[in-house]
Amino acid sequence: MGNATILVADDDAAIRTVLNQALTRAGYEVRITSNAATLWRWVSAGEGDLVITDVVMPDENAFDMLPRIRRARPDLPVLVMSAQNTFMTAIKASEGGAYDYLPKPFDLTEMIGTIGRALSEPRKVAAQPEDTTEGMPLVGRSAAMQEIYRVLARLMQTDLTLMITGESGTGKELVARALHDYGKRRNGPFVAINMAAIPRDLIESELFGHEKGAFTGAQNRSTGRFEQAEGGTLFLDEIGDMPMDAQTRLLRVLQQGEYTTVGGRTPIKSDVRIVAATNKDLKILINQGLFREDLFYRLNVVPLRLPALRDRAEDVPDLVRHFVRHAVGEGLDAKRFDGDALDLLKAYPWPGNVRELENVVRRVMALYPQDVISREIIDNELRIETPEQSSPQGGAPMAQATIAQSVEENMRRYFSGFGEDLPPPGLYHRVLEEVEYPLILAALTATRGNQIKAADLLGLNRNTLRKKIRELGVTVYRSPRPA
Repeated sequence: MGNATILVADDDAAIRTVLNQALTRAGYEVRITSNAATLWRWVSAGEGDLVITDVVMPDENAFDMLPRIRRARPDLPVLVMSAQNTFMTAIKASEGGAYDYLPKPFDLTEMIGTIGRALSEPRKVAAQPEDTTEGMPLVGRSAAMQEIYRVLARLMQTDLTLMITGESGTGKELVARALHDYGKRRNGPFVAINMAAIPRDLIESELFGHEKGAFTGAQNRSTGRFEQAEGGTLFLDEIGDMPMDAQTRLLRVLQQGEYTTVGGRTPIKSDVRIVAATNKDLKILINQGLFREDLFYRLNVVPLRLPALRDRAEDVPDLVRHFVRHAVGEGLDAKRFDGDALDLLKAYPWPGNVRELENVVRRVMALYPQDVISREIIDNELRIETPEQSSPQGGAPMAQATIAQSVEENMRRYFSGFGEDLPPPGLYHRVLEEVEYPLILAALTATRGNQIKAADLLGLNRNTLRKKIRELGVTVYRSPRPA
């Protein structure tokens, strides 16, 4: 739709100029204004094929105008831009009926691609949900978190199954709860179950319930988590620890939409949204015969990888302030972390991720009487957090291992896990696949998501890199750059 007309509203003259030039080069007709009143006059008159608008306008907030646009022209796609870059901004844009949300500064190439999709796809109009603007369940304005917010905003009004991966402590359950609390199932229950915390022989009973007399000790009928989550969301944490028998029954539920209790015979219909999470590489477990490949593809409809805190260190000050507010609300005295203390917190690698940061903030607030938390206090606490890395004999600290040494040590542990037996055939390709993901992710992180630079860094053709990103499911975190 090269001759489509794009309506642009932004009170920033530089943004208007850049958008006008880029959209004109892309073959679109462009009409630009600096205020919401003019934009609304064009829209209400039936002009334009797509709208691009900033949230904060001098005469009206775009979120207040979105419902009017939606009522007047439900088929008109709207792209919302914002420099506020929070989870709630993305959610409000989605709930207001925006086609997509783009944090400022934005990527022009990405915007042109989004415009093309918006103009070519049939418009789907969902029912207007109630206002849900209170609270801030997810914190951070980094490029990595912006991608998370955008994915979640797109999923809010769907029932698609989500697979969340990431290191321990990155907030996988928080993301699942946010998806539930701000989604179409918000009025239903949110039920969480941790597979690693339940005895393996009781997992099926926990998930599906059991009948009286189904096994020794089953003196009464018990409802399972699927029944408890009816009409809502079931969060399956540490899904990689689910035993194979339970995996088979879960796959049947996902395929047929019904289940039976342990010891029961009557099928029970299931209306539950599944969100699964793991800190393990399920593809490795599949190769080891410990996880069903067909179940993986059923759960991995929408993959979402949460970044480690060290990969979004710019979010640390916001997280600290968030944890301080919560601690004050629970009765601790208010504290302020000075700039040097925050710099030290940002530089720390946080092996325990956000959970570890929260623990440090709470401990400091509880143990130190000072109103201002200094760098010295944080330095002391982080030394406590990080034990000395000693050699196996207890001598001097070990030097950092080379990649070859790390792989050799990993392979030694891997083979020892099979005892006298050997791993399944195909080990060479499995190891190469496992190495590819962190290598490509590291290159993309180092180049701030620039695939051309990453391909050059890796010595790959760009098309080859893009193919591997798709095949491996690598999440590309684009760094903001000036429009």
